[in-house]
Amino acid sequence: MEFERGIIIRDKTRLEQLVERFNSKAQAKFYLERAGGDFSFYEQEHNKFYESLEIVKASLKSLLKVKELDRSFLPTYIFSKQDLPLVLGQDGLVANTAKYVDGLPIVAVNPDAEQYDGVLLPFVPDDLEKTLGRVMKNDYAVKQVTMAEAKLDDGQSLLAFNDLFIGASSHVSSKYEISHMGKSEEQSSSGVIVSTGAGSTGWLSSVFNMANNLNLLRGYSHDLGTHLSWDADQLIFVVREPFASKSSGINIGCGVIRKGEGLQLSSKMSSNGVIFSDGIESDFLTFNSGSNVTITVSDKKALIVA
Repeated sequence: MEFERGIIIRDKTRLEQLVERFNSKAQAKFYLERAGGDFSFYEQEHNKFYESLEIVKASLKSLLKVKELDRSFLPTYIFSKQDLPLVLGQDGLVANTAKYVDGLPIVAVNPDAEQYDGVLLPFVPDDLEKTLGRVMKNDYAVKQVTMAEAKLDDGQSLLAFNDLFIGASSHVSSKYEISHMGKSEEQSSSGVIVSTGAGSTGWLSSVFNMANNLNLLRGYSHDLGTHLSWDADQLIFVVREPFASKSSGINIGCGVIRKGEGLQLSSKMSSNGVIFSDGIESDFLTFNSGSNVTITVSDKKALIVA
């Protein structure tokens, strides 16, 4: 694979977001300090990010053309096979990027290793030039991450690096028919979560933590482990807070979706039904009455340069 452009994918710093919110740096500082906050922390974080950004740019410029891409433009940007995506930010930005790069290898860089754990960020700016040299020679390894895919019957689809949420966009009940492994029922719940291996330590784990606490309350000590390997060709789905009534069942509460299998849902919501992935509620598929979705293990894998 021959790359021509390095696409630096970044998000606004928290200081930049504050300036947007309050119209000026001075106003942001006044608001935070009046509330007892430490404005210098945001300045230091901002400065550290831009120091890292300059190192990354310098490393790229010696090898490739360079383009910066704000996170907000990811859903509409069309990546080519000559683009090398380079994420500079936190883990969530890597997850969000993977859905849109169509199988391109992602170089993920931690801009501040003292502040961010960086589970998905194996590199730091000072090591980048050596890493890029290996990538340009096609002498590199990747970590493969299984993704989930939601596909509506009208052809629209959405990928997920960590998890998919299917349900109502507000706190009202989500109503739908769910089908899995030959069984179907109508449900009323707080929505359905479908998790990949990478996401099994995130949102899904919080659901199982709740179940474990309920087990303890009832005198059981069994720990419901949920962790999957990142490259496992299977997904786990869980129905959040299913409600039993004359018109809604609770018998399909969780399960495994293996490669070649599917989880089907048919919306019974007149409005506000959505499907979104990785916690990004602004990038969603509409899921109202008449919509049918199938959730599967995606044929596409996220490739993180190791």
